[in-house]
Amino acid sequence: MDKVYNKLRDLDAYPKINEDFYSRSLSGGLVTIVSSIIITLLFLSEFRLYLHTVTDTKLVVDTSRGGKLRINFDVTFPHIPCTLLSLDAMDISGERHMNIRHDIFKKRIDSHGNVIEVRQEGIGAPKIEKPLQRHGGRLEHNETYCGSCYGAETSDDDCCNSCEEVREAYRKKGWGLTNPDSIDQCKREGFVQKVKDEEGEGCNIHGSLEVNKVAGSFHFAPGKSFQAFVNLLELFALQTESYNISHTINKLTFGDSIPGIVNPLDGVRWMQESRSGIYQYFIKVVPTFYTSIRGHTIQSNQFSVTEYYKSSELDQFETPPGVFFFYELSPIKVTFTEEHASFLHFLTHICAIVGGTFTVAGIIDSFIYHGQKALWKKVEIGKLG
Repeated sequence: MDKVYNKLRDLDAYPKINEDFYSRSLSGGLVTIVSSIIITLLFLSEFRLYLHTVTDTKLVVDTSRGGKLRINFDVTFPHIPCTLLSLDAMDISGERHMNIRHDIFKKRIDSHGNVIEVRQEGIGAPKIEKPLQRHGGRLEHNETYCGSCYGAETSDDDCCNSCEEVREAYRKKGWGLTNPDSIDQCKREGFVQKVKDEEGEGCNIHGSLEVNKVAGSFHFAPGKSFQAFVNLLELFALQTESYNISHTINKLTFGDSIPGIVNPLDGVRWMQESRSGIYQYFIKVVPTFYTSIRGHTIQSNQFSVTEYYKSSELDQFETPPGVFFFYELSPIKVTFTEEHASFLHFLTHICAIVGGTFTVAGIIDSFIYHGQKALWKKVEIGKLG
């Protein structure tokens, strides 16, 4: 056993020096304190990085097909009343949705941005007392109300029980509704009076819509809901050239929010200075999968955007004013995966910090010690100076 111990002792790469030969110095103590502080700070910094998660990013081809895309929005129009503001959507598959009301909320705001009223679209028209029947009669007993479409019915069974349904029936026929006050449903719902009451107000519109997962567009257009009410627009001098499409995009996301991702249009504000026109956003949507450290996965999207404004003076096709969002989907999918840093890497970094700092500190201490020693020798023999 003694031979084995002796052989192991010969392998010692760290030979020990007898304590009697140690020589401690003031500079060595200062260097030791400074190096210890540096090691402690670097260790804490590395430990904090180890506790934080790291994100692994990959780009892969998106092979998914079909499905729906949810668009969440919150946009403020300070110069367009809520009654005259509508949302339309369409895509390259030919699907169109006009004057979307489901899951849409509108806030009437005054000139100072204060909220006057909050209302949800699509709840239904106000209740009509003693409604007229198709042939002008009144309801009797338990008779079901079936309002007239005023000539726009496609069959004898068609009913228009609200002003919106009359307008839609006229739109399908390609007719213009020249006098909304002559329509019983519109008169009783007070559409004309509603526009009068909201004159000079603004509107905040927010909510969400689901569209096909293909390229398409959606837009906010003033007066779209009343596109067939020709006299209504003339009555309040809301012709194309007087629309002010200034707007602020408080929020716009394609899907759920992703931690750490800031959407490029959040908080964007545009104020109109010239005549009415069209403001367009061309959006490239990138499918994104985010997996948290706990295994929770979010399937959402990121996007990039370019902007373009076209004044009505340059629009030879006389496109109605509004704010348009054109989007297309990228064939590349981004995946973000959160994970902890490797403990072995952490341990390697700690060893590098300790060993590197002590090595550099030893070099500095040796330089100071030998410099002082050489200086004192010169003083002793009187060669200094």
